[in-house]
Amino acid sequence: MPSSDREVPTLDMAPKKKGEVIVIMGVSGAGKTTVGQMLGKEMKYKYLDADDFHSESNKEKMGKGIPLTDEDRMPWLESLRDATKEHIVNGNGVILGCSALKKQYRETLRSSDPDYKLGSYETSAVSFVLLEAPAEVLSVRLKKRAAEGTHYMPASLLQSQLDLLKIDESEGILRVDATLSPQSIVKTIIISIFQFQDSFHSSQC
Repeated sequence: MPSSDREVPTLDMAPKKKGEVIVIMGVSGAGKTTVGQMLGKEMKYKYLDADDFHSESNKEKMGKGIPLTDEDRMPWLESLRDATKEHIVNGNGVILGCSALKKQYRETLRSSDPDYKLGSYETSAVSFVLLEAPAEVLSVRLKKRAAEGTHYMPASLLQSQLDLLKIDESEGILRVDATLSPQSIVKTIIISIFQFQDSFHSSQC
């Protein structure tokens, strides 16, 4: 007789849904690149880093400790939208590491789904995972990164990003503790995706 207990999903059981974008979001130092790359490998999805899409002028501005404006960010977000739309249209899965701090920015990214209608978060091909950590932890990470010369983003811009980060609970964004190990974070994300898709498909029956 089959067990009545549901088997706990493992990393190998990650759903391979096609035409999907999973955005690993959060402020600098949250671990978006590390987690995004690991998640991409586990799910066999391509990984895109939003930092690679910034213009040189944006990078120079941030490097000088000057926060970007909405006007600075929009061409960047639109290029990310176009890049992820190509994957959705072609039926592929992609992981995007992107700050996506404001709902307005996330709506631009959601519009990469040709079928997306404003507010239809549950059926959107674009979903978001927020990596959260205390400001002190993030600051230490950014200072270490700056000392190693591995990123142009100075720790001085952290507070401006934290001030900008706004989450609407109706968006259903998955929040994950970014102080956990990257392996634990990835497993948490995959299990949550599995459970959501299982619940969604059951509701359609």
